[in-house]
Amino acid sequence: MTRASGQAGGPRSRRPCAFCAPWVRALWGGRRPRTRRNLLLGTACALYLGFLVSQVGRASQLHAQSPSRGPRLGRDPARGPFPEIPLDGTLAAPDSAGTGTALQPNVVYITLRARRGKPAHIRGTVRPKRRKKPAAASVGAGFGVRMGTPPPQAEVQGGRLGQAGQQGTGRGGPRPRLVQLPPAGEGNIRLYSARPPSWLSGDDLRSLRLLADAAGSLQPESQAPRGAHLLVLGDLEPGTPPRCGPSPCALLKQPLDMSEVFAFHLDRILGLNRTLPSASRRSEFNRDGRPCPVVLWDSSLAPTSNDTHSSVALTWGAYQHSLRQRCWLHGRVPKPEWGCTDVHHHEWSKMALFDFLLQIYNRLDRNCCGFRPRKEDACVRNGLRLNCHDQNAASLSHIIQRKHDPRHLVFLDNKGFFDRSEDNLNFKLLEGIKEFPESAVSVLKSQHLRQKLLQSLFLDKVYWESQGGRQGIEKLIDVVERRARILMTYINAHGASVLPMNE
Repeated sequence: MTRASGQAGGPRSRRPCAFCAPWVRALWGGRRPRTRRNLLLGTACALYLGFLVSQVGRASQLHAQSPSRGPRLGRDPARGPFPEIPLDGTLAAPDSAGTGTALQPNVVYITLRARRGKPAHIRGTVRPKRRKKPAAASVGAGFGVRMGTPPPQAEVQGGRLGQAGQQGTGRGGPRPRLVQLPPAGEGNIRLYSARPPSWLSGDDLRSLRLLADAAGSLQPESQAPRGAHLLVLGDLEPGTPPRCGPSPCALLKQPLDMSEVFAFHLDRILGLNRTLPSASRRSEFNRDGRPCPVVLWDSSLAPTSNDTHSSVALTWGAYQHSLRQRCWLHGRVPKPEWGCTDVHHHEWSKMALFDFLLQIYNRLDRNCCGFRPRKEDACVRNGLRLNCHDQNAASLSHIIQRKHDPRHLVFLDNKGFFDRSEDNLNFKLLEGIKEFPESAVSVLKSQHLRQKLLQSLFLDKVYWESQGGRQGIEKLIDVVERRARILMTYINAHGASVLPMNE
């Protein structure tokens, strides 16, 4: 009875798994404890249920996002390489409606992403027209109430702009001449922001606007260097001959010297502050109408010789000897037998770094002994290359000081060369230099040099257009960045010190 009932109960116990999968029936009918078998079945069911729930949730999420995506906007090749910026330098107000972002008006934005193949994106907004308020301000006393809206008429005195005119303005002195300048944003210097770049001072911006937008007339019988003309800036009274002194003046150079403008902005960004303000303008005195660099004339510069154009007579051998003596460092007065000049020791470090980045050779290596020159270089045309056998006797050129400040140098004739390959760089410019300025090295290491150069050079509209717009400027910055990396490698390999040089 008991056996029969056990046989009869056996099929009934296996009936619920009659239609199950083979592996389920094997698991169900196996000789395993009931507790372990139930645990395995529950785990498998839970995993399968979680997989189904995840697939359903993912499908519903994709379905919800598909209407909001919309069609992808492709780039129209007919619009040019950078459709957001016209190459002529004009700015268009971006359409920010509906984006939910509040852009500050009257600001030029430059964004730069790291390791990006194409150049950065510049966009600008234009301040809406507002009711004009009467305000009387002076360019010589300040840059207006706001830089974006300077006064229509401003006083410009030569003595305040790089000491270009006489100093006295009291009783009996020359009266400052009124110069009509266009409002900011309408001239060749584009000031769209109430806050200018931090590396440009108010005097720099006033000088740039004067150089780029003020009326000019050539001074007769000028003492300007070869290839340059002395340009008197400002509106002259009828019948008055153009003379420097009461009016500010500038050197109008050749179109091939456009690197002077790049050198000025690089000097300010590196914190050296040794070059004179330089801007570009389309000169009416050139037949072809090509843009030319205009450098502010400084009457406080010390007299120079006709041969070396320097206010300091110094040969290469004497220069290397003075570097080893560390003249005037830490306020130490040099002895007469040291052969020191009035120039501070740190000034040579700043000049060497600046000249290496731009490969300017006419100061420390005018004979072109440290690189392979081209046939059109001045050292080859004048036969100076043949004097490299006795380099210690070679004279330095364009070493210029100010009359009232002999400790510091002024960098003039900053014609750089961007087409010199990396295997032909002039390392002779760095010979004897054991310290480098911390302010300049920090900028070169910060990876912000490109962004700052773009922001600074964008102010000069004529220069921006003359170099081919954004694409041309990017190529020049590429060259300087590669040389900066080589310079950092040189500093590390030679164990040179990086010191603050704000004496």
